[in-house]
Amino acid sequence: MGLLRRIARARLAGQVIRRLRRAGIRDARYYPVPFEVRFTVPGDDEHTILPLAPLSAGRKAVDTVIAGLFRVPPGWAEAAPLLRPVLRGAAPGAPMCRPVLPFLSEFAVIDQPNTMTYVTPAQAAAWKVPTDRVFDTARANLTGAVLQGVATGPVIVRFVDDGNSYWTSHLLLPGWLMRLAGQVGGVPVAFAPERGTLLVTAAESPLVAALFAEAETIFAMSPHPLSPMAYRSDDNGCTVPYTVAPDHPLHQTVRRAERLLAVHEYSRQPPDPSVHCAPIELLGSAAEGWRTRAVWPENVPALLPEADEVQAGDRTLPWSAVAPRLTPTTHSPARWLATAWPP
Repeated sequence: MGLLRRIARARLAGQVIRRLRRAGIRDARYYPVPFEVRFTVPGDDEHTILPLAPLSAGRKAVDTVIAGLFRVPPGWAEAAPLLRPVLRGAAPGAPMCRPVLPFLSEFAVIDQPNTMTYVTPAQAAAWKVPTDRVFDTARANLTGAVLQGVATGPVIVRFVDDGNSYWTSHLLLPGWLMRLAGQVGGVPVAFAPERGTLLVTAAESPLVAALFAEAETIFAMSPHPLSPMAYRSDDNGCTVPYTVAPDHPLHQTVRRAERLLAVHEYSRQPPDPSVHCAPIELLGSAAEGWRTRAVWPENVPALLPEADEVQAGDRTLPWSAVAPRLTPTTHSPARWLATAWPP
């Protein structure tokens, strides 16, 4: 490739990166081979790849493509019908969210034919609507799927997203999960191991244990994992974690799923450059029980994740023994500042 062509390509990439930065993207990078720009959209955790060859027509082509990628309806009347709710873990960038389940939050997105854009607090302010109205409108726009038929034996209902169904988002709709009781033959229990997969069976079904194992496998292998936990409806129809008594055969299975999600979400948390972020690990077995442990280096101020126990130097202390000496912070997932070495 000649020098002039390399210069022209670099100039085009520079135009694209400057335009992306004006749109709020800070991590855009140019890759000469294969002639593309990669960046992360706020709220997403994977790179978007933008081929540059189709943009060689000039600035107008660049502006048209970038505007299409990040077009947000300027007014509430235009935006409201496009809103949809999504269930996610910790999302990078600055999208608007509200906690709904342990380690999971509800986000609002603008659903357009070729893009899905997370709503930010600044956008809600520009529309002059409160955040609760944005979330309520997004939920109202999601028509809950209605299933036919009645289960005659143990059954698993599998919802696999085609990109437009928002199946895991159905867990945000009050009362929706309980409406599946007839189709699964009992009180519904749901798994959402990745963004596009929702699995539902009955709490009394012998298939629940197998679904925990399947959900963990999907969660571990998916590029878009969500949760290995199981969920049910409470008395008000709201989705809550599925729990069992300590003497239930699935007690340790439920504990493992809860702690796997905690370890996963803490591992995705960006480091705080000002203070050490203590790691968290999963320990135990089905026989002895599952637990999480935060590792606090000796005499070093640290941000501790909430865990079942804390390893402080050569000692291991229960969380209850350490918690009174900790200071809460604004981190999400929650962390506590530990400065005074435990006695």
